[in-house]
Formats: sequence, structure tokens, C-alpha cells
Amino acid sequence: MGYNSPLGAAVVIAAATGLIIAYTRFHPETSRAVIITYICTIAFLSIILSIAAWIYRKHKSSVDASDIAGISEGLNTEMIIWTDDFSAVYMNKRMRQQLGLSGTDFDYKKEIMRAFALKELNKEVVKDLTESNSYESRFKNANGVVTTIAWSTSLVKRKKKLSLYLSTGFNLTEIKKMKVNLASANDFFNASMELAEIGILMSSDKKNYVASTETVRMLGLKSNNISIKNFRTLVHPNDRIQFDSAIKSVDSGESAEVKSIDIRIRSADGFYKWYAYRYKSIKGTGNTLPLFGGAIIDVTQEHEKDLLIERLAYIDEVTEIANRNKLMDVGQETFETCRLLKYSYWIIVLDIDRFHIINDTCGYQNGNYILRNFAHIMYKFVTPGGLAARMSGDNFAIVLRDYGDDELPIRTAKAIQDEFAKLAVDDFASVNLSCSAGYSKMPEDGNSFLEVLEHAEFALKSSVGSNSSICGYEPSMHDSIIGRTELEKELAVAIKHNELQLFYQPKIDLSTGKIMGVEALIRWIKPDGTIVKPDSFVPIAESSHLIGKISEFVLNEGCRQNKLWQKMGYPNIVMSINFTSSDFYQADLRDKVFEALAKSGLDAEWLEVELTETLALSDIDYAVSQMNKLRELGVKLAMDDFGTGYSSLSYLQILPITLLKLDRSFIIDIEHDNIAYEIVSSVIRIAKSKKIETIAEGIENPNQEDILRKAGCDFGQGYLYGKPMPAEKLQDFFEQNIKQTSKKDQK
Repeated sequence: MGYNSPLGAAVVIAAATGLIIAYTRFHPETSRAVIITYICTIAFLSIILSIAAWIYRKHKSSVDASDIAGISEGLNTEMIIWTDDFSAVYMNKRMRQQLGLSGTDFDYKKEIMRAFALKELNKEVVKDLTESNSYESRFKNANGVVTTIAWSTSLVKRKKKLSLYLSTGFNLTEIKKMKVNLASANDFFNASMELAEIGILMSSDKKNYVASTETVRMLGLKSNNISIKNFRTLVHPNDRIQFDSAIKSVDSGESAEVKSIDIRIRSADGFYKWYAYRYKSIKGTGNTLPLFGGAIIDVTQEHEKDLLIERLAYIDEVTEIANRNKLMDVGQETFETCRLLKYSYWIIVLDIDRFHIINDTCGYQNGNYILRNFAHIMYKFVTPGGLAARMSGDNFAIVLRDYGDDELPIRTAKAIQDEFAKLAVDDFASVNLSCSAGYSKMPEDGNSFLEVLEHAEFALKSSVGSNSSICGYEPSMHDSIIGRTELEKELAVAIKHNELQLFYQPKIDLSTGKIMGVEALIRWIKPDGTIVKPDSFVPIAESSHLIGKISEFVLNEGCRQNKLWQKMGYPNIVMSINFTSSDFYQADLRDKVFEALAKSGLDAEWLEVELTETLALSDIDYAVSQMNKLRELGVKLAMDDFGTGYSSLSYLQILPITLLKLDRSFIIDIEHDNIAYEIVSSVIRIAKSKKIETIAEGIENPNQEDILRKAGCDFGQGYLYGKPMPAEKLQDFFEQNIKQTSKKDQK
């Protein structure tokens, strides 16, 4: 039998050390006393082991139990010297006290069996005692308390019949109590976490998580250890940026306070569930490692309850995608993430071109159908972590992650345009479906999400009036857009304060020279007397929807003024007003015109509506429908700028117009350009064959007037007769024209 006490003692010491460390971690208030006691015990044990080793090395037959007893009697650790038949037994004072023995009058065999917790004595028992690295026994001490001792046994002397052994003990009683208490505390802790359904995730190296038992159960983990990289794969792709931000905050030191994020994590059942992850980081010290982590709580039910509330607050009712509120909340979170993680995102703002016309021509139900389908098309292009939202009306936004592709916003916008154009079938076959886009980059193009979004809108507005445009933000746009915005605000105030005024340019009958009508032209006269021409503010009015108020003013004021002139005794003339596409394609256009006529008392035959060629031909079927409704009222219809699209002559058979206005670009060169003359002459002949009257605009000299009169043109308009003028000056023009034409009639 070999010498094995050092190995056994090492195992005992290792086990005891582990328990001592665990105890001191959870019971710091008594850790000092426990550690001192433990060190003393180890010291005593070391002495005994040294004695045993010395005995084994010497193998001197002269050393007997009395020699060892003299040395070990006063040691503060349990010791037994015994023969393998228990015929000779020595117990030191410490051991005798544990067993409650006094003196020397006791049954050694019985007591040693009690000390070793043996029920019988045989070779197998002795073998277990001598070959075990750490033989553990339990017995009641003198006070009736169960005592636990771990024994390490060494061979002292071998004889033919008997062998002598030395057993040294390490009292595990207190440590066993600590272990039981610790196990109970852990069981209580785990039970509490399970009942509360709270999982714990902790990390000390920023690479790996240690998961609590409840976390393992909730998420179906294979073990209590999982790398943060692998844990990230359990997080829903759309929530990984939030998770990355939480991990990143450890390095930046921003998670010293408790923070919380709601993320979806794939759970034990294979489905994603919502969890609230409350986390913080604790800096390491000289004696402790840094820690990062916190608790995860299943909040799926709460999220489901919140869905109804969120739907009202954050989901657009028509398109069923996010609304502006959601866009602003998520957008700002994404902006902050961009700065923390050095990410980039594109913000694309899209606007359906002339949507108000679609609404008016197709009805609101079909308009909503277009909005929903546009939203669904746009949603196809949302990348993980991105968002699609309807901001208002026909205004949408999409947030896309930037992966270094500068062409991504342009390519995405074009793809949306192509998909959207495919909706022009069936009931929408005659409608031109297109959209325009403006885009900016986050966080480069602003100091907040709102600012970046506004810059994308700047880009969109910079190309206003151009269908299917795609424009990126440039800093130089800022001043231009700000100027437009300020002008828009001023225009709104001007309309409210009646700063808009109609000027009138006379139209002359070329055969008689008499005034036969006027064209009403809008002017904006500021309080300081500055006159702003339509070219400067009408496009802004069209983009801001102020045009409706302006057109309403022109219609009502034109009818009122013409009726007033009639009451004043001036000759009956035709009042011509211009409609933009926004006005002309409104479903209630006929009702508005009828109301203006009724309100002013003007007969319909003295009102003329002018339409541009482009406006009339953009949706020919609906245009004809609107024109017929106006003609039914008795209102005249004129096509403005005719001739710029010569191929449109074929439409004269379809459009119910009463007057053609020949574009001034042909009139300017009519004296010297035979082609211009032939075009004008041809248009006049065709118009006459259709019983449509003609008027030439831009006449500046008598020679042009004479050529047009001979070509058969009915009316003329231009600086030769007069520039646009306010109502009071036109009254002077009436007086002069009456005098001049009277003289001609007398001749």
C-alpha cells in the first residue's frame, strides 16, 4: 500500500477552499473569522502531514503510537492512529472531545467505528479507509450535534499480521452548514426568479453571457453560458441595432445607470417574444471584475395590449403603415444610434404627383386605394432597422440603412416609381400615376432626425412642378427653400388681409375695334406698394395648396366686377379667368362656378374659363367631362397657348371649346416668318371649320393686327391695346374705346 496522504489532503483542501470562497461571497459579515479559522486549520493539517510524511520516509520500526501520540496530543485537529484490526487504537485529545470521551476507559473498537461511521469491520472497509483520498464520516458529537469529518489516511508501518495507519481529519461541519445555507439561498433565489419569470444575464468580459436558470428555461438555451455574438442571433433582426447600442454603451460608459430596451428574442417555443431588457454596467476595481448585464422580463402580453393603443397613436388608418408620430419617435432613436454606432441611414420623402386630381377624378375611395397600394409598394423596400411611414395626405417617407451605396436612394425611388406606374390599369388606365422624391442622409445632413427629414423635404420641394423627379439634398437648397417658405407664409397672410387684386387686360374685336372682353390676371400688391407678379407666387401657391383660395378669389371677384360694369352701363364683355390643374380637376368645379355666378348675378354667357393645352390633354377623358359640365351652364371655354403643340389639332374634334388663343410665340414672327404665318393661318381655318372663334395674344403693332385680321382671326390681345390694369383704369379704357369706335361708326 503506497503513501497517498498528500494527494488526498490536496483534494480535501481544494474542496474546502471552494466552499470557504463561496461562503465569504454571500456572508461578508463573518468572512474574516471564517478565513482565520480556516488558515489555522490548514496550518495544523500541514504539520500533521509533514509528520506523516517524515514517518513514511524513515520507515523506522522504532517509531510507535506513543511517539506519534506525544506529538499529536495537543494538535487542534482530529487524529486517529489505528491498526487494521482495530486492536490498537489511539485518538488524540481533539478527537476524544468530539466523541465525548474522557479518560482511557472506553471501547476503542466501538468508538473508532463510530468515528469512521462504520457498521462492521472487514477488509473492504479497511480498503475504503486507506485507499480513499478523502473518506467522509458523520457522527453526533458530545453535544449531540452531527459532525462531519473528511479523513485522509496514511500507512505508518506494515507488519506481516498487522499494519499501522495514521488518519487525520478536517472538520467540515461548519462548511457543510454553509453549503446547505448557500444551496438554500440559491434555491430560494432561483425559485423567486422562476415565479417572477425574471431571467438574468451577466458578463464580465463583454464577450460571453452567464445566464440564470430561468433565462435558460425562457429562451431554451443549451447551457448557462452563451457568447454575446450567439445571443445576438436570437434577437429579432429589426431589434439588433438597439441591442448593439446597449452592448456598445459598455465601452462608452453610458450604461452606469439602469437603462431599459424592449426587444424581440426567439424563445424556447421557437417564436419571437417581447422582452424588457434592463441593464447597467459596473466598473471593475482592484479586487473585482467589471460586470455588465441585467434582467430580462417577458412583456409580450403587455405589448399585445399596447398594440391597440399604438395602432391609434402610431399607425395610419388608411394605409396601415406607420404615421408621422411613429416616424418621428423611431427616427430620433435611429439618429442617436447612428451617432453611437457610426451607422448611416437614408431618408427618402415621396410625394404622389397631382394626387388631388386623382382624388377628384376617381373619388376618395379610389384615392384611398391608391394610397394603400403606394404604401405597400414602398414597404417592400424597407431594410432591417428601417421604416416606412405616411406623414400626411399623399406625403410618405422611407428610412433605409446605408451600406455605402450612394446610389441606393435614387435606385429605390426609381423602383418605387416603376412599381407605382403599374397600378394605372382598369379604373386608373387613363390616370398618369407618378411620384417625386427628395432624399437626405443621416446623421450627416442634420443635427436631429427632424432636421434631416426637413432637408429631404427641401430636396423634394426644390423640384416642385416636375413630375417623377428625384433630388438629393444640397446645403445650397436651404436658403432657397427658406425663401420659398417665408414667401408662402407671407402669401397666406396676404390672402387673409386682402392684398390680392385683379388686373384686367382688354381683348379687342379685330373687325370693329371694340372691346369684347378682358382677361383677369392676379396680382399681389404688398402694403408698401410692391407688385408681385403671378410667376413668383402662383407655383408656391400650387405646391402649398393655397392655390384653391386664390382661384376662388379670382372666380368670385371676376364675376362681381363684370356684373358691376354692366350695372354701370358699360358694354357687355366676356370675363376670362384662368384655372390651374388643381382647380380644373376638382369634382365640385361646376358647383363652384354656378355658385359664383349666382352670387354675383352674372349671366353665364359673360364668363369664360381659360385652360392651357397641357392641362386639357393630361387627362383627356376627364377634361372633356369637366368641360361639358361648364358648357351646360352656358360658360364659354378657351384653350390658352394653342399652337405650341401643333399635333393637338386633332383634339379640336373632341374638346368642347369655344375659343382658341394663338400663342404669342407665333405672333411675334408673323410679319417676317412665312412658317409662323402658315401655322397661324392653318389653325384659324381649322377653327372656323369647327365654328370655334380665335384670338391672337401678344399683338404689339398695327402691322401684326392687319395680318391677323386678313387671315380671319376674330379677336386680338396685347400691348397694342393695353397692358393689364386695375379696374378703375379699365373704366377709362372703356370710355376711350367707346369714343374711338363711335367715330369709326360715324364715318
